[in-house]
Amino acid sequence: MSEYRSGFVTFVGRPNAGKSTLLNKILGHKVSIVSDKPQTTRTQVRGMLNSPDVQLVFVDTPGIHKPRSALGTSLNATAQKATAHVDVVCLVLDATAPYGRGDAFIAQSLPADSIVIVTKADMASPEQILKQLTATSELSVESWFPVSGKTGEGTDELVAYLRNRMPEGPQLYPDDMLTDVPDEFWVAELVREQLLAVTREELPHSIATRVTEWDWPRIRVEIIVERDSQKGIVIGKKGENLKKAGIAVRAQLPDEVFIELFVKVEKNWQHQAHSVEKLGY
Repeated sequence: MSEYRSGFVTFVGRPNAGKSTLLNKILGHKVSIVSDKPQTTRTQVRGMLNSPDVQLVFVDTPGIHKPRSALGTSLNATAQKATAHVDVVCLVLDATAPYGRGDAFIAQSLPADSIVIVTKADMASPEQILKQLTATSELSVESWFPVSGKTGEGTDELVAYLRNRMPEGPQLYPDDMLTDVPDEFWVAELVREQLLAVTREELPHSIATRVTEWDWPRIRVEIIVERDSQKGIVIGKKGENLKKAGIAVRAQLPDEVFIELFVKVEKNWQHQAHSVEKLGY
């Protein structure tokens, strides 16, 4: 009888490399919010993939970038901490973006037994994928995997490889646990995701969200921006943006849930370490 195996797999990479989309596809469930904005993922998000003899615990991380604020510094630290004491570190690269100094900076601190995952294979040409594989060919890594987080192409091979890399060990989380993200945090993240979609390019980093009341099925979510002008953008003409976001969030929650959205201005919150910490980032 084979021994049970379990372990942690961390995804690291630049912003918008496709880490969260890939994680959601592998798990078959949405555990990490997704947008095309940098700094969408702001905390470590763990998602569990179970089979009868192996449990994989995936760790999604914020994109590592050149920080320009207290928030950026905190996000980088969160991502870098996630590479310690795990079983496999995966450098996630966007096949449609050139391998650059940011990627090389991340790669230089990878453990020797890391792997490279080239994402967005459905969008990239074979030549683009080959360029990424060639650019990373001299890294001291174990293997390379071109995949698509959208279509699932290549993910079966990736997961099979990761299962074999797991050491013998006990089950780390219950079978029915898909993620360690608390419900309150998850709802706040859904609100932020939909606001990023609604406001598009107008508020790339300035939105934060938190649940201030949880009296099921009534939930109050506070939306924090940095300036009064941003408050108007979030609310939209006649409240249109808030309404769109609220409808999209409710569609992902049980029918009985009622969500109240309120907007609050906290001047330059992302540049103040105490505000970043208070918001859980």
